[in-house]
Parts: sequence; C-alpha cells; structure tokens
Amino acid sequence: MALQSVNVLLGVTGGIAAYKAPDLVRKLTGLGANVRVVLSPSSAAFVTPLSLQAVSGNIVHQHLLDPEAEAGMGHIELARWADVLLIAPATAHCLAKLAHGMADDLLTTLVLAT
Repeated sequence: MALQSVNVLLGVTGGIAAYKAPDLVRKLTGLGANVRVVLSPSSAAFVTPLSLQAVSGNIVHQHLLDPEAEAGMGHIELARWADVLLIAPATAHCLAKLAHGMADDLLTTLVLAT
C-alpha cells in the first residue's frame, strides 16, 4: 500500500512502546508519506525529539503554546496539514482524556481540532 504524498501526523504518547516510534516513522516515510510528529509531555521519557526529527525530516512538535508557532495557533495549522492523525502508542491515559473531551496538551488539542 503506497502512501505517496499522504500527510501523516503521528502522535506519540508516554507508553513503553514509544521507543518504536522512530521505526514507525521510517516505515511510513518509506511508503512515501510525509510525517510530522507530536510528542505528549510524558513521551520524552521513552523517545527523543532529535531521533524522530532525524527519521521524519521535520521538526518535532511538543508544546501547545509554542512561541514559534504562527500566532500561537500551531495546533490548527497542524490539524489542517494532516490527512491522517495516528496516535501510536495510545496510552489509556490519553484515550481517557480524549473520551472526556480534555484538551490540555498539544496532542489532545490537535485531536479536537481535526
């Protein structure tokens, strides 16, 4: 299955399987996808932004209130860019926040913006 020119926004949460995220990004880009990565606050314990930036070729996004994001609305720009939003791994904590409509970090805000 080719993903030629598909924009994939990968959300990485703080589960132990987060260490597999660079390999997932490599596989998606190998299929032709354009991949941007968003890290939850707890995911940094398992994977570094630098490793994900190296395999995706894009800046890794981590903070909801990023001063470099256009007018503080970076989550809207990312949501509009994405053809697909994939959260892997999706921890129980993240799923519970989404089920209750909580948007207190960049990743959960992105989900509500899509």
